[in-house]
Amino acid sequence: MSDLYHDLSPTAQAAYAELFDVVRAHDLHRSASDLNGSFASKVVKGRKYWYFQFRDIDGGVRQIYVGPDSEGLQALIAQAGSQPARGIVPLAKSAVALGCARVIPAHFRIIRRLAEYGFFSAGGVLVGTHAFLAMSNMLGVSWSDSTGTQEGDFAHPGRNISIALPSNIRIDVHAAIESLAMGLLPISSFGGKAGATYINPSRPDFRVDFLTMLHRGGGKPVVIPNLNIALQPLKFMEFSMEHPVQTVVFCDEGAVTVNAPIPARYAVHKLIVWGEREKSFRTKSSKDLRQAAALISYFARHQPDELVQAWLDMVARGKGWEKRVRSGLQALVRAYPDKPEFASLEAESG
Repeated sequence: MSDLYHDLSPTAQAAYAELFDVVRAHDLHRSASDLNGSFASKVVKGRKYWYFQFRDIDGGVRQIYVGPDSEGLQALIAQAGSQPARGIVPLAKSAVALGCARVIPAHFRIIRRLAEYGFFSAGGVLVGTHAFLAMSNMLGVSWSDSTGTQEGDFAHPGRNISIALPSNIRIDVHAAIESLAMGLLPISSFGGKAGATYINPSRPDFRVDFLTMLHRGGGKPVVIPNLNIALQPLKFMEFSMEHPVQTVVFCDEGAVTVNAPIPARYAVHKLIVWGEREKSFRTKSSKDLRQAAALISYFARHQPDELVQAWLDMVARGKGWEKRVRSGLQALVRAYPDKPEFASLEAESG
């Protein structure tokens, strides 16, 4: 228990767990029933991942990312195609009613449409506040400060795909956004391609950003032909995107499987983001500290080893990384002087 979060009821936690299993089972059943193929695994950087492999109408072999290996996923794979999944909408409504975090319907429709177009199957990762909300359900808690946002941030590994996705996957993200008919237009373009940010001119506070890791080419948008979109590179983004986990986002209209950063890594990433911002923008980044505070408070109490592992990975990446993340941690200690776990992390990492 913490004033930064509180535990969801056992009933709410069970509702989320059931929803998660049913949505993944639905995805696997649809793949196995509609496509003639098979499941296969790959080991990437010491971790095992599952894919559904099939032959497309053009004769080429395609793969759909299923998720990181686990006993639960193996059980779902064994059952895939045997029987249709239970109704998702009633389970989503039940989880919302019991106190699980939901996304607003307008944002859910965008996320669902991107999933339908295969964005997450191709390695896309949900980041930002929507991922933060999804993590609360994953961890069985409710954030005390669940500040809403009108932004939908999506990140994709771009050219440096770390989960061994085939290079011949083709997904039209721009067409997915256009098909929603929600008035979202690209506000920037690069080389004639769709821009990295979409905005509704009548609602400028509602935007969708497509991000990726910073490459040697600098901070200019990077065109990814296989996605038909330009992605905005951000420094340090790769830290959150390594070894993503699966979760579901939902509202009363349904639920969809997405990839999200590992929560402990996301927490440490928020600290380095704060440390990277120029001082004039740090007031705006108070959300980064609040999210880091909630997650670090949780992991310090429940899974401290995961937090330490994420921290050590961060500081081992170079002096620039270490300087910025320590700056973020010091800001966290100043902002929450009554939280001994933050001061303890600073002392242990010193």
